[in-house]
Amino acid sequence: MIKAVIYNQMKYKIDSNLKKPAYLQLYEEIKKDIINGSIPFGSKLPSKRILSEETGLSVITAEHAYSLLCDEGYVESRERSGYFSVYRAEESFLQGDNISFDTPIIPDSKIYVRQDFPFSVISKTMRKILSDYQEKIMVKSPNKGCIELRIAISKYLERSRGILASPEEIIIGSGTEYLYGLITEMMPEDSVYGIENPSYEKIEQVYLSRGVKYEMLSLGSEGIKSRDLLNTKANILHLTPFRSFPSGVTATASKRREYISWLKSDGKRCIIEDDFESEFTLSKKPEDTLYSLSNGENVIYLNTFSITISPSIRTGYMVLPKKLLSLFEEKVGFYSCTVPTFEQYVLAEMIQSGEFERHINRVRRKKRKEIAENNG
Repeated sequence: MIKAVIYNQMKYKIDSNLKKPAYLQLYEEIKKDIINGSIPFGSKLPSKRILSEETGLSVITAEHAYSLLCDEGYVESRERSGYFSVYRAEESFLQGDNISFDTPIIPDSKIYVRQDFPFSVISKTMRKILSDYQEKIMVKSPNKGCIELRIAISKYLERSRGILASPEEIIIGSGTEYLYGLITEMMPEDSVYGIENPSYEKIEQVYLSRGVKYEMLSLGSEGIKSRDLLNTKANILHLTPFRSFPSGVTATASKRREYISWLKSDGKRCIIEDDFESEFTLSKKPEDTLYSLSNGENVIYLNTFSITISPSIRTGYMVLPKKLLSLFEEKVGFYSCTVPTFEQYVLAEMIQSGEFERHINRVRRKKRKEIAENNG
């Protein structure tokens, strides 16, 4: 049974003294009620006008909050009907699982724009590093990577992705493929990996070259099909929750929670979260990471600067859960960092100066404009 407006008894209070925008506060309050079940699956939400009247906020603010909830898969907008909760809290759901990809699906090229970082900024930063660090760029990097870059990444992840990770939990390496290899050496030999099907071909190629066991798990419209997740023998899932390539599938909020349920049902399970290109989401707020949803337990977070800056920047990083740090040190901690010290200092400076995030915001604005023009 579809409920009518469910907010009649609920009053959301927006704190004007907080630095956080009102639409984000409203989004977080509604999201919390959806997740805890106060707003059940299928419930109809109030119109933007009614929500505006109840909160004392503008209709535009209410619309922005709903837009975020729709982007992340908590709410669905239905023409002439209004907004409905589409978040399913149960661990297993098969709706939408009938979609499969028998042949690779290439995302519409219209949603992509050139993303290379401005060369003028890179050259200016390089000159600054040469001037400021001088002979220090000749010093060998620590095995985990330079502390300056790991501190910069730690602070960036906290403010942009909601990931709380100390510099000690961050490992620098020459691209994600290299880090995939480190993970296979670190994890138990009898581990079985679950890979999205279809997925970025180098993921399977790395696992194949390492001789590890893996299973291909079919993607549906929301993420890995629930029946595949239920039946898999894998104890490690390698996931690309945001716009998995080449399918273009982004895991919904419900599916992300299902992944976390799968993870927590067995303490020996682990997720590798390959956060490919998520910074360039068209949403006003990046989707929740599996790392943050799990509170950093048994999720290894991976990202790369090859996408956000340039393919020539062969630098990636991973965030390890605290419980895996000793295993990392024991198994692979002896490896030297594969990224030159100079490049690490350059990356650290671009993050700390704000140039990195300004570039991301420019690209996102440009992509939104491209989409609007193509749809207009």
